[in-house]
Parts: sequence; structure tokens; C-alpha cells
Amino acid sequence: MSGKTHDAVLFDFYGTLTQAVQRGPGHHRVAELLGCPIDELTALLDRSFYARARGETGGPLATLCWIADQLGLHVTRRQLREAQAARVAAITADTRLRADAVATLRRCRGAGLRVALVSDCCWELPDLLTRLPVAPLLDTAIFSVHIGACKPDPTIYLAACAALRVSPDRCLYLGDGSSQELTGAAALGMTAFRLAAPDLAGHLTFRPDDEFRGPAVTSLSRFADVATGVLQPDTLAALA
Repeated sequence: MSGKTHDAVLFDFYGTLTQAVQRGPGHHRVAELLGCPIDELTALLDRSFYARARGETGGPLATLCWIADQLGLHVTRRQLREAQAARVAAITADTRLRADAVATLRRCRGAGLRVALVSDCCWELPDLLTRLPVAPLLDTAIFSVHIGACKPDPTIYLAACAALRVSPDRCLYLGDGSSQELTGAAALGMTAFRLAAPDLAGHLTFRPDDEFRGPAVTSLSRFADVATGVLQPDTLAALA
């Protein structure tokens, strides 16, 4: 990468800026408050992820009400509020930034790159993000639940490009590969990289991007080396 060949970087959130995500013990409290077995709740959460992440089930409380209806539960408004508070706490506990996340974003910005977050997510992340140290380092954050589109739909990538005022071919994209995000980014002309960090073997993943054959990096810091021109992309294979 000689000279400045890109103007922006789009980062995935879960599994990319964060460590691998698994549902922790806090989700058992959500099931308890709703009055259902945890395995029934998690199975429904898994199969309804994209509908919820596109906002099709309504806002936070409406979504929990929808979940209760799907499970045949009869819950009060108070139960819904308490369960939603428990869900926010559980997701917060599950969300741990990678140790080099802040430094990576700073390096990209220091190199003159605009920085965006592009995430398939439900209602909890937009509020949670404001409390994380990466938030001030982002030029924009695009959430599927706000725009009604999930990766690899071009809409979500193009929303980030529009906010950054940059064309897709001037963007780098980094993600763990969930939601077929890498092939989606590459199809628009972005230069996509897979984050192949060792911990991702246990990451909660939907629609993995198994067909992507592009470059991979093993850490955010290594990606920052590429994005800022310290490391040439064609040397990655030798260093893997």
C-alpha cells in the first residue's frame, strides 16, 4: 500500500472491535424474569436475530413483548421493563473491547482515515456504544436496527459511505465474517479484510462468510499496520 490509496475504514463491532461474544450468565436472569427456560429463549433469539436487528419487531419493549408472545408467555409491563433492564446488563457484560481497539482507531484517525462502525445489532448497542471509549473515535456509526437493513445488504455499507462522504472503492473494511459481511463489502468495491483472531473460534456467529477468500489479519494492531501503510497487504500471508 504505497501512498494513500484509501480514505476511510469501516469496522464491524461484535467480534471485531470486541472480543469473541458468547451469551453469559446474565441472560438466565432475562429468562427467569420472563418465566421461560433459557434454552427456549436463546433458540428464539437465534432464529429471530435478523428480524430483530432490522427493527421489524419494534422497539426494545415491543421486541420483548413479541418474544413473550412467540413463546406463549403472559407477562406484565413491569416484567417487560425488568427483563429489558436485565437484557441490557447481560449484553453489557458480554461486550468486552479488544485490548488494542482504542489504539487501532487512534492510529487510523492519525493517518488521516475517516472511521465508521457498521453493525448488525438490536436496540441495546446504540446506547451501549456511547459509554465505550471507542465512541469518540468514530466519525459515524451505522446500526442495522436504525436503517432496517443488515449485511450484506448494500444499504448498510452505503449509509456509512454517505455519512463519511467517501466512495466504496476508497474504503477498507474489517470484520470477523458474520452475516457474509466481507463478500458484501467486497461486492461494492471495498477492500475487505477478515479478522481471524484466535478467540473467534467460540464467537456467536450468524451466516458466516465461508466463501470469502480475501486477506486476513490476526489482530486489530496488524490491521492498523496495513491501514496506515506500515505493512504491505501482500506480506500478510508470509506473516500468518
